[in-house]
Amino acid sequence: MNNTRERVLVTGGSGFIAGHIIVQLLEQGYQVRTTVRSLRKESTVRAVLADAGMVNDSALSFVAADLTNDAGWSEAVEGCDYVLHVASPVHLRNVRNEDDVIVPAREGTLRVLRAAHRAGVRRVVLTSAFHAVGFGHGRADRTFTEDDWSVLNGPGVDAYGKSKTLAERAAWDFIAAEGRGMELVTMLPVAVMGPVMGNDISGSNHVVQRSLDGRMPGYPNMWMPIVDVRDVASAHILAMIEPGAAGQRFLVSSGPSIAMKDIGVLLRTHLGDAAKRVPTRTIPDFVVRLVARFNADLRPVAADLGFVKKVSSDKARRVLGWQPRPSQEAVIAAGQSMIRKSLVKS
Repeated sequence: MNNTRERVLVTGGSGFIAGHIIVQLLEQGYQVRTTVRSLRKESTVRAVLADAGMVNDSALSFVAADLTNDAGWSEAVEGCDYVLHVASPVHLRNVRNEDDVIVPAREGTLRVLRAAHRAGVRRVVLTSAFHAVGFGHGRADRTFTEDDWSVLNGPGVDAYGKSKTLAERAAWDFIAAEGRGMELVTMLPVAVMGPVMGNDISGSNHVVQRSLDGRMPGYPNMWMPIVDVRDVASAHILAMIEPGAAGQRFLVSSGPSIAMKDIGVLLRTHLGDAAKRVPTRTIPDFVVRLVARFNADLRPVAADLGFVKKVSSDKARRVLGWQPRPSQEAVIAAGQSMIRKSLVKS
């Protein structure tokens, strides 16, 4: 495929999802520009991408830009046909001030959209999350689709979930009010696992790492819908070029939710001696609920104990022609990459 005359900006080039997107775009012949907060990171990011199999690295360029500042964004979007806005603050732990997460996500998204609109960008694909869809609803027996939005004051909604929801809503409001001539697509991945980029463990891959290195004492009685990061990347690119994707949201999930204890089974079955520290027991619900009273990080977990969230990615499969690999492959590939990179104890 020859797309050398089309230029794509991918924000947050040092990130997990963004890195996989960049690798795939370069494979497909696009000119790619990416943002980092400091150009001092360029050599490190290039090395990480090279390790991940990057080809045609001469088609990749870097611009310094930060979501909290206007500087650099005009240069970043100049001459771009598409923008894939992947960068967003990620806080795995509870935060005292929710605005520390919400404001940079929402204002950063608007900053990118305004710059893209001024530059005449055709389409922006925004990385939102299942956190903007399937949280705060309680234990409703339903299948979540793109028509759903998370309930911000509902059970299990943390600052990160609020940030993704509010940033995405702000993006759609901007398009309706000011974005004439520019198309928006939003992507809503569930728990993202898969091959590690560099030596950083991101997102739901922490579950795999903590399982392998023995820090997970046992598994709570909960289920996770999972998607492979490589399939998240391909979904973004399909959403970028598919005419029918304009103005749409897309849930991306590989299939039914997996019990956390079954993640341990997968690791022990496929990774041999490297998985000797993976726990085999389930933590009783009452213990998780008790600890969650004192540990705010566990409150979203406690809210979902024993409840299987059902997610439909039929729309992505139908409109985009997206065909993800099974969730199990994402778990195994994550563990294998951590072992190869010596990111877990031997």
